[in-house]
Amino acid sequence: MKVDILAFGAHPDDVEISCGGIIMKNISLGKKVGIVDLTRGELGTRGSAAIRLKESADAAKITGVLFRENLKMEDGFLQNDKKHQIAVIKKIRQYKPDVILANALEDRHPDHGRAAKLVADASFFAGLRKIETKLNGKKQEEWRPKVVYHYIQYRNLNPDFIVEITPFMEKKMEAIKAFRSQFFNPNSKEPATFISSSRFLDDIYLKAENHGRMINVKYAEGFNVAEEYRGEILI
Repeated sequence: MKVDILAFGAHPDDVEISCGGIIMKNISLGKKVGIVDLTRGELGTRGSAAIRLKESADAAKITGVLFRENLKMEDGFLQNDKKHQIAVIKKIRQYKPDVILANALEDRHPDHGRAAKLVADASFFAGLRKIETKLNGKKQEEWRPKVVYHYIQYRNLNPDFIVEITPFMEKKMEAIKAFRSQFFNPNSKEPATFISSSRFLDDIYLKAENHGRMINVKYAEGFNVAEEYRGEILI
Protein backbone atom coordinates (compact mmCIF):
# COMPACT_ATOMS: atom_id res chain seq x y z
CA MET A 1 0.00 0.00 0.00
CA LYS A 2 1.25 3.45 -0.90
CA VAL A 3 0.23 6.44 1.22
CA ASP A 4 0.63 10.15 0.67
CA ILE A 5 1.55 10.96 4.27
CA LEU A 6 3.08 8.79 7.01
CA ALA A 7 3.09 10.34 10.49
CA PHE A 8 5.51 9.04 13.12
CA GLY A 9 5.22 9.72 16.84
CA ALA A 10 7.59 8.78 19.63
CA HIS A 11 4.56 8.11 21.84
CA PRO A 12 0.87 7.46 21.30
CA ASP A 13 -0.88 10.89 21.27
CA ASP A 14 2.16 12.84 19.94
CA VAL A 15 0.64 12.90 16.48
CA GLU A 16 -2.87 13.89 17.57
CA ILE A 17 -1.65 16.72 19.79
CA SER A 18 0.71 18.30 17.30
CA CYS A 19 -0.49 17.50 13.78
CA GLY A 20 -3.92 15.91 14.14
CA GLY A 21 -5.52 18.84 12.34
CA ILE A 22 -3.29 18.64 9.29
CA ILE A 23 -3.83 14.88 9.09
CA MET A 24 -7.60 15.28 9.02
CA LYS A 25 -7.35 18.18 6.59
CA ASN A 26 -5.35 16.09 4.12
CA ILE A 27 -7.68 13.11 4.50
CA SER A 28 -10.59 15.42 3.66
CA LEU A 29 -8.74 16.29 0.45
CA GLY A 30 -8.59 12.62 -0.53
CA LYS A 31 -5.04 11.87 0.59
CA LYS A 32 -4.06 8.54 2.14
CA VAL A 33 -2.56 8.86 5.62
CA GLY A 34 -1.19 6.38 8.17
CA ILE A 35 0.34 6.62 11.64
CA VAL A 36 3.28 4.71 13.11
CA ASP A 37 3.95 5.08 16.83
CA LEU A 38 7.49 4.21 17.84
CA THR A 39 6.77 3.24 21.47
CA ARG A 40 3.72 2.29 23.53
CA GLY A 41 4.33 5.10 26.02
CA GLU A 42 4.75 2.53 28.76
CA LEU A 43 6.73 4.86 31.03
CA GLY A 44 3.81 7.27 31.31
CA THR A 45 2.67 7.86 34.88
CA ARG A 46 -0.97 7.23 34.04
CA GLY A 47 -2.51 4.31 32.21
CA SER A 48 -0.53 1.39 30.79
CA ALA A 49 0.83 0.17 27.48
CA ALA A 50 -2.31 -1.91 26.89
CA ILE A 51 -4.63 0.99 27.70
CA ARG A 52 -2.74 3.36 25.46
CA LEU A 53 -2.83 0.93 22.54
CA LYS A 54 -6.63 0.77 22.88
CA GLU A 55 -6.83 4.56 23.11
CA SER A 56 -4.60 4.87 20.03
CA ALA A 57 -7.00 2.71 18.04
CA ASP A 58 -9.94 4.85 19.20
CA ALA A 59 -8.13 8.04 18.20
CA ALA A 60 -7.26 6.58 14.79
CA LYS A 61 -10.95 5.97 14.09
CA ILE A 62 -11.69 9.61 14.83
CA THR A 63 -8.92 10.98 12.61
CA GLY A 64 -9.80 8.58 9.80
CA VAL A 65 -6.30 7.29 9.04
CA LEU A 66 -5.99 4.13 6.95
CA PHE A 67 -3.94 2.35 9.60
CA ARG A 68 -2.05 2.80 12.84
CA GLU A 69 0.89 0.62 13.85
CA ASN A 70 3.22 0.50 16.83
CA LEU A 71 6.88 -0.51 16.52
CA LYS A 72 7.10 -1.26 20.29
CA MET A 73 10.45 0.43 20.76
CA GLU A 74 11.41 0.97 24.39
CA ASP A 75 9.84 4.12 25.78
CA GLY A 76 12.50 6.47 27.16
CA PHE A 77 15.34 4.53 25.57
CA LEU A 78 14.80 4.70 21.82
CA GLN A 79 17.99 5.58 20.01
CA ASN A 80 19.07 6.73 16.56
CA ASP A 81 21.09 3.60 15.83
CA LYS A 82 21.09 0.92 13.14
CA LYS A 83 18.53 -1.32 14.85
CA HIS A 84 15.99 1.46 15.25
CA GLN A 85 16.71 2.95 11.82
CA ILE A 86 16.10 -0.38 10.08
CA ALA A 87 12.71 -0.71 11.78
CA VAL A 88 11.68 2.74 10.52
CA ILE A 89 13.18 2.15 7.06
CA LYS A 90 11.02 -0.97 6.67
CA LYS A 91 7.87 1.06 7.32
CA ILE A 92 8.90 3.81 4.92
CA ARG A 93 9.60 1.27 2.19
CA GLN A 94 6.37 -0.59 2.94
CA TYR A 95 4.13 2.46 2.64
CA LYS A 96 6.15 4.66 0.26
CA PRO A 97 4.99 8.06 1.59
CA ASP A 98 5.68 11.27 -0.26
CA VAL A 99 5.53 13.20 3.02
CA ILE A 100 6.69 12.15 6.47
CA LEU A 101 5.60 13.93 9.65
CA ALA A 102 7.94 13.50 12.62
CA ASN A 103 8.48 14.71 16.16
CA ALA A 104 9.79 18.14 17.06
CA LEU A 105 13.47 18.79 16.39
CA GLU A 106 13.91 19.64 20.08
CA ASP A 107 11.50 19.44 22.97
CA ARG A 108 10.92 18.97 26.70
CA HIS A 109 10.79 15.16 26.41
CA PRO A 110 14.16 13.65 25.39
CA ASP A 111 12.45 11.01 23.23
CA HIS A 112 10.99 13.68 20.95
CA GLY A 113 14.27 15.09 19.67
CA ARG A 114 15.77 11.62 19.34
CA ALA A 115 12.74 10.39 17.42
CA ALA A 116 12.94 13.42 15.11
CA LYS A 117 16.53 12.62 14.17
CA LEU A 118 15.84 8.89 13.94
CA VAL A 119 12.97 9.31 11.49
CA ALA A 120 14.78 11.96 9.43
CA ASP A 121 17.89 9.81 9.08
CA ALA A 122 15.87 6.69 8.29
CA SER A 123 13.99 8.65 5.62
CA PHE A 124 17.27 9.33 3.84
CA PHE A 125 18.69 5.83 4.30
CA ALA A 126 15.46 4.25 3.01
CA GLY A 127 16.48 5.54 -0.42
CA LEU A 128 19.79 3.67 -0.46
CA ARG A 129 19.40 0.41 -2.35
CA LYS A 130 22.48 -1.14 -0.73
CA ILE A 131 20.68 -1.11 2.62
CA GLU A 132 18.68 -4.30 2.23
CA THR A 133 15.47 -4.98 4.12
CA LYS A 134 12.79 -7.63 3.78
CA LEU A 135 9.04 -7.70 4.38
CA ASN A 136 7.33 -11.09 4.63
CA GLY A 137 10.47 -12.70 3.25
CA LYS A 138 10.64 -10.47 0.17
CA LYS A 139 13.28 -7.85 -0.49
CA GLN A 140 11.92 -4.32 -0.25
CA GLU A 141 12.59 -1.69 -2.88
CA GLU A 142 14.33 1.49 -1.83
CA TRP A 143 12.11 4.55 -1.29
CA ARG A 144 12.91 8.07 -0.19
CA PRO A 145 10.09 10.49 0.72
CA LYS A 146 10.06 13.90 -0.91
CA VAL A 147 10.06 15.72 2.41
CA VAL A 148 10.17 15.34 6.19
CA TYR A 149 8.23 17.88 8.25
CA HIS A 150 8.71 18.17 12.01
CA TYR A 151 5.62 19.16 13.95
CA ILE A 152 6.01 21.54 16.90
CA GLN A 153 5.32 20.14 20.36
CA TYR A 154 5.73 21.63 23.84
CA ARG A 155 8.50 24.11 23.12
CA ASN A 156 7.43 27.19 21.19
CA LEU A 157 9.82 26.77 18.29
CA ASN A 158 9.59 29.27 15.44
CA PRO A 159 7.73 27.49 12.62
CA ASP A 160 9.15 27.42 9.10
CA PHE A 161 5.62 27.25 7.78
CA ILE A 162 2.06 27.22 9.14
CA VAL A 163 -1.11 25.57 7.82
CA GLU A 164 -4.68 26.45 8.77
CA ILE A 165 -6.72 23.75 10.52
CA THR A 166 -9.74 25.80 11.67
CA PRO A 167 -12.46 23.45 10.32
CA PHE A 168 -10.76 20.47 11.99
CA MET A 169 -9.87 21.89 15.42
CA GLU A 170 -12.77 20.42 17.37
CA LYS A 171 -12.35 16.99 15.80
CA LYS A 172 -8.63 17.20 16.61
CA MET A 173 -9.53 17.79 20.27
CA GLU A 174 -11.92 14.84 20.13
CA ALA A 175 -9.08 12.62 18.93
CA ILE A 176 -6.78 13.91 21.67
CA LYS A 177 -9.41 13.22 24.34
CA ALA A 178 -9.63 9.61 23.11
CA PHE A 179 -6.48 9.18 25.21
CA ARG A 180 -8.67 9.18 28.30
CA SER A 181 -6.01 7.87 30.67
CA GLN A 182 -3.64 10.72 29.89
CA PHE A 183 -5.64 13.93 29.85
CA PHE A 184 -7.93 15.85 32.16
CA ASN A 185 -10.50 13.73 33.97
CA PRO A 186 -11.77 15.14 37.28
CA ASN A 187 -12.88 11.64 38.35
CA SER A 188 -9.51 9.98 37.77
CA LYS A 189 -7.83 8.37 40.78
CA GLU A 190 -4.41 8.33 39.12
CA PRO A 191 -1.58 10.75 39.99
CA ALA A 192 -1.70 14.23 38.50
CA THR A 193 0.82 14.85 35.73
CA PHE A 194 2.04 17.68 33.55
CA ILE A 195 -0.48 16.82 30.82
CA SER A 196 -3.45 15.75 32.97
CA SER A 197 -4.55 19.25 33.98
CA SER A 198 -7.37 21.08 32.23
CA ARG A 199 -4.84 23.82 31.47
CA PHE A 200 -2.90 21.50 29.16
CA LEU A 201 -5.94 21.06 26.92
CA ASP A 202 -6.50 24.81 27.01
CA ASP A 203 -2.90 25.31 25.94
CA ILE A 204 -3.47 23.19 22.83
CA TYR A 205 -6.13 25.67 21.78
CA LEU A 206 -3.83 28.58 22.63
CA LYS A 207 -0.98 27.21 20.54
CA ALA A 208 -3.31 26.66 17.58
CA GLU A 209 -4.61 30.21 18.03
CA ASN A 210 -1.10 31.64 18.18
CA HIS A 211 -0.09 29.86 14.99
CA GLY A 212 -3.36 30.94 13.39
CA ARG A 213 -2.73 34.55 14.30
CA MET A 214 0.53 34.45 12.33
CA ILE A 215 -1.37 33.74 9.10
CA ASN A 216 -4.59 35.57 9.98
CA VAL A 217 -6.80 32.53 10.61
CA LYS A 218 -8.41 31.14 13.77
CA TYR A 219 -6.49 27.87 14.23
CA ALA A 220 -3.33 26.50 12.62
CA GLU A 221 -0.43 24.09 13.12
CA GLY A 222 3.23 24.93 12.63
CA PHE A 223 6.09 22.84 11.27
CA ASN A 224 9.84 22.94 10.95
CA VAL A 225 11.83 21.71 7.96
CA ALA A 226 15.43 20.54 7.89
CA GLU A 227 17.53 22.63 5.52
CA GLU A 228 18.01 19.86 2.97
CA TYR A 229 14.25 19.47 2.57
CA ARG A 230 13.24 23.08 1.91
CA GLY A 231 10.96 23.68 -1.08
CA GLU A 232 7.29 23.48 -2.02
CA ILE A 233 4.95 22.80 0.89
CA LEU A 234 3.21 19.46 0.26
CA ILE A 235 0.58 19.43 3.02
